[in-house]
Amino acid sequence: MTTFHLHYGSEVAEALRAGRPVVALESTIVSHGLPRPDNLRVAREIERAVRDAGAVPATIGMVGGRLVVGLDDAQLSRLATVDGVTKLSVRDLAVAAATGADGATTVAATSAVAAAAGITVFATGGLGGVHREAAQSFDESADLVTLARTPIAVVCAGVKSILDVGATLERLETLGVQVVGYRTRRFPGFFVTDGGFDLDWQVDSPEQAADVLTAREQHGVHPGGLIVANPLPVDEQLDRDLHDRTLADGLALLERDGVTGKAVTPYLLAHFHSTTEGASLAVNVRIILRNADLAARIAVAAATRRAASA
Repeated sequence: MTTFHLHYGSEVAEALRAGRPVVALESTIVSHGLPRPDNLRVAREIERAVRDAGAVPATIGMVGGRLVVGLDDAQLSRLATVDGVTKLSVRDLAVAAATGADGATTVAATSAVAAAAGITVFATGGLGGVHREAAQSFDESADLVTLARTPIAVVCAGVKSILDVGATLERLETLGVQVVGYRTRRFPGFFVTDGGFDLDWQVDSPEQAADVLTAREQHGVHPGGLIVANPLPVDEQLDRDLHDRTLADGLALLERDGVTGKAVTPYLLAHFHSTTEGASLAVNVRIILRNADLAARIAVAAATRRAASA
C-alpha cells in the first residue's frame, strides 16, 4: 500500500526536535513568482537571510509527489529550473502527491503544511486576497480562508497591489484573521509603502510580535493566523507614479487577454517586471529579504519564550 506523509529536510527535522527557531518559506515565489535565472539565486538569498538572523529556513514544496518541509539545494534547484511545476494550493496537495507531481506551494498551502509540521512563523512577499471585480467573479485567494483556521504568523508586505486591498482587509476581519503593522498603523501595498488603509494595531519589535503568538497559544481561544504587515521604507518602494501606470495598463491587458484565476498574479508580476525594466523585480527581492529577516527574528524571540516557560 502506498503511504503519504510529510518529509523533512535533516536540518529542519533536527531544529524542530530541539525547539530551535524555524521559518517556513514558500516555493511558488521560486517557480512562478520570479523569472529565471534570478529565481534560484534569490531563493538561496532568502534562506541565507533567515540563517543570518538566527533561524533555520524551511522552504516547502513537492518533488515527485513527496511533500517536503525543508527542501535541500538539489530539490530547490529542480523546482526553480524544470518546466511543468504545478502551483499548489491546499486543495491540490493530495491529488498532486498521488500523481507524483512536482509542485510549488502557495501562501495557503505553505501555511497549512508549516502549521502541520509545528512551524509557527512564515515569511513571504505579499499575501493573496480578493481580486478586483470579485463581486462578479467570486475570485478570492484561498490564502484568506486558510489563514482563518491556521495558527501561523505570516510576515508579508501586505497584499499585492494588483488586488482589491480594501475588500481583502474586510474579508480578513470577517474571517477573524488579525492584521498588525510592524512599526506602522498603515497597511502596506507590496510594491509601495502605503496601501491606503489604516490598521487598528501595530507591534514595534520582534519580541512584541512573539508575545502576540504566545498570548494566542496560551489563551487557546482562536486558531486563526496573524498577519505581520512589514512595509518597505519609502526610499525603497517602487516609484509611485510608475507603479500606478503599470498597474492600470496591466489590468487592461488582463481583461483583453481573458486571464483569470491562478494565472492572474504571475501574469501581472511579469508585466510589472517587463514594463518597469526590472525595477519591480528589485523591489520584490527587497521585500522578501526584509520579511525573511523579520520572520527569523520573530521566530527566535518566540523560541526563547518557549524555552523560558518550559
